[in-house]
Amino acid sequence: MERNRPHLILNGLGQAVVFQAKGGGQTKRPSDVPDRRAHALALLRAIDGIGDPAAQGRPGVYLEIEARPNEPFVTKSLDASGLHLLRVDSDAKNEAEPARATVFASQVGLANLRKKVEAFQDEDTQTGRPKNADLVQSIRAIVEAGLRALWRSPSAKFPEDDGATHPWEIWLDRSGTDHFIAQARGIGIRFEGGESQAEGGRLEFPEDIVVVGYGTHAQIAEAVRTFGTVKALAAPTVLSDYFEGLAPEEQAEWARAMEGLLQPPAAADPRYITLLDSGVGLNHPLIRPFLDPADRHAAQLGWGLDDSRGHGTQLAGISLYGDLLPVIQSNMPVQVQHRLESAKIIPDAGQNPHHLLGAVVLKAVNAVEANAARGRTFSMASTTDEDTPHDGAPTSWSSEIDQLTAGVSGNQKRQRLFVISAGNTDQNRFRGGDYLSICDDPDHEIESPAQAWNPICVGACTDKVRLPADLPGQPVAPIGDLSPSSRTASWWRHWPIKPDVVMEGGNWVQDRLPPRMKHPALSLLTTDHQYPMRSLTTTADTSAATALAAKAVTELWEDYPALWPETIRAIFVSSARWTQQMKTHLPANPSKGDFAKLFRRYGYGVPDQARARRSAANALSLIVQDTIIPYRPSDTAGADPVHNQMKFFELPWPRNALRALGTAEVTLRVTLSTFIEPNPSEAARGSKFRYASHNLRFKLNRANENQAQFKARINRLADDPEAEAVADNDGWVYGRNRRDVGSLHIDELRCAASDLARRNMLAVHPVAGWWKSKSTRNVSQKTARFALVVELDTGDVETDLYTEVEAAIAAMNAARVQMVV
Repeated sequence: MERNRPHLILNGLGQAVVFQAKGGGQTKRPSDVPDRRAHALALLRAIDGIGDPAAQGRPGVYLEIEARPNEPFVTKSLDASGLHLLRVDSDAKNEAEPARATVFASQVGLANLRKKVEAFQDEDTQTGRPKNADLVQSIRAIVEAGLRALWRSPSAKFPEDDGATHPWEIWLDRSGTDHFIAQARGIGIRFEGGESQAEGGRLEFPEDIVVVGYGTHAQIAEAVRTFGTVKALAAPTVLSDYFEGLAPEEQAEWARAMEGLLQPPAAADPRYITLLDSGVGLNHPLIRPFLDPADRHAAQLGWGLDDSRGHGTQLAGISLYGDLLPVIQSNMPVQVQHRLESAKIIPDAGQNPHHLLGAVVLKAVNAVEANAARGRTFSMASTTDEDTPHDGAPTSWSSEIDQLTAGVSGNQKRQRLFVISAGNTDQNRFRGGDYLSICDDPDHEIESPAQAWNPICVGACTDKVRLPADLPGQPVAPIGDLSPSSRTASWWRHWPIKPDVVMEGGNWVQDRLPPRMKHPALSLLTTDHQYPMRSLTTTADTSAATALAAKAVTELWEDYPALWPETIRAIFVSSARWTQQMKTHLPANPSKGDFAKLFRRYGYGVPDQARARRSAANALSLIVQDTIIPYRPSDTAGADPVHNQMKFFELPWPRNALRALGTAEVTLRVTLSTFIEPNPSEAARGSKFRYASHNLRFKLNRANENQAQFKARINRLADDPEAEAVADNDGWVYGRNRRDVGSLHIDELRCAASDLARRNMLAVHPVAGWWKSKSTRNVSQKTARFALVVELDTGDVETDLYTEVEAAIAAMNAARVQMVV
């Protein structure tokens, strides 16, 4: 979605049939053109036959202009006054073949072209020649351009118009790229690099941005004709396997060329990604500028700091640049605003004892925090299958991760943001059948410690479906679906939704017979730890997805450095949406229970960095950070503590704008994020209320519910959270079974805009947690932080919510504390 821009209505495409002007060769003298008027009239009819692009809701029209055979083609005037020359095609081996130019004409440009032809028809220069004679006499025909007129690859590579989806390399004008991608998705075109964020698959050049889109002839033609912006089409070429297969000296040359384009962080106090992995090498030219020698650490004394396994260095490259494939081919400056730290938790040989996994991570965290105080995102793509099956219940390692994030473990008591991989599937299990059924098998459930409540758990999806032309077989996963390597959750109601999000993790290839195989062409390009022997390699799976998530989270935090880790988690995960391919696994009219499969596979979907980082006029986000004292001692001697506070917010709703929309459907998305302190004692296992120190819930008032009635309802629910099993579902898409689990709660409400105008009161209240126990000391002093993110989106309806809310915020105090009576 392009921020600050409304969606557009899209129309179909049919190539216009226009009149072709006919005539003889070009000349410099009017006496040589006896059919001057006829020639001009023919061209004017051709222009008029194309029609007015503005009246058709189009920014302009693509023209294919054919020159006269054996004559010079004057194209200077085709790149001015609203005309943009995109391509001149001339076959130098065949002089009889006329040259052709592809031109994009805005409404003004088309009108100016018509004026030039009219002037040629009716006016002479002072020398007696027709005006614009060099241009007009060189033109034989003007037609509306088809896709082939924009094709810059060999004609033999032009995709067949067989109704199938093909990959297209699309060259876009830089200024209109985001708009084109957002609108093209609306007609079913998919892009490498992700449905929600195309920048991961972009090549950037001074005047162009190149993306790879997947669509049929009709879809690509409709996008080209309707949205403009496209400057050329071509056959996609280089894949990651090309770079991995280069000789060492060629790889090093590419790396050195990119090194010259690097721009170190401009901020005096940049944020860091702390890689908890196998170490990171210092000598690679694409890593060295962002990793100081003093910022490499190890959990155990005596461990080396280098990376002998290669895994850490691979993830370092992804954490800095994302997929290197588009970046290394670009000739643009490479801006990275964050830096790296390495905290080695994987020894060079052997493995950590299972019972020490939590302790090793704790030592690594203490080591980096003792070195320097700075903003960090901890990224860990290390999991264990020795705890499976756990069915979502806490383990010692996951509980330690929850303690570290909550700030109750570690030498420094501070909240921390962790990004953790979901773990990878066992490739040997894939012997045929639907790959998703194998990923969904309980034996492939998310590995420990990824079931922890507080960190962001990352699974893998894929948009990589393009194979080398000479490679037999086909990709296992369709574009936009789960990566075959990604584990899923096996639990349904009791424990948190995991994974939280999915990001690019590569694909596999399937030939006629098993097994399904990984292939570098379907992987992400990154840095190799063996530099200078090898500069580039490929990586994939949930490790790569986790590094991508760490990069995105850190970039979001750079925009809002004052926000808490709980808040950054809320904004990032709340930005995620399921792709269209993921939603094909839902029935036509899904009920709340039907979403279970999607949550277990994909969490909340693929994060959208644009949505996470910015609001739009018709899609805004409100963010609140606050604290709550959830419990206090009971007035009854010997009884458990009771609920103490709720937080009540009167939202600065854009009532005027909502009422003006009437019955138009709008979407409200609410996210509540808090970090719990874990209690994994054996007596607490199996109870979501006894593992967490505190549990919070959010509630929205109903359209006919006033303030007093709303508060009274919250009071009742605080004591009995099961009391409103049916009535609380009024309009919420996911429902309480998916919303009220874990420490991150997200749900959507879809209703008429006029109804939502009356629903502007939101409450955050506690339910049971292990703090609410008579054995808890100083319960009235235990404060919980929470973040609340409220997103309001009118979808395709154009309106300005942002301005009205901005004015309301300036005039009111949105948050008030209410004591539960």
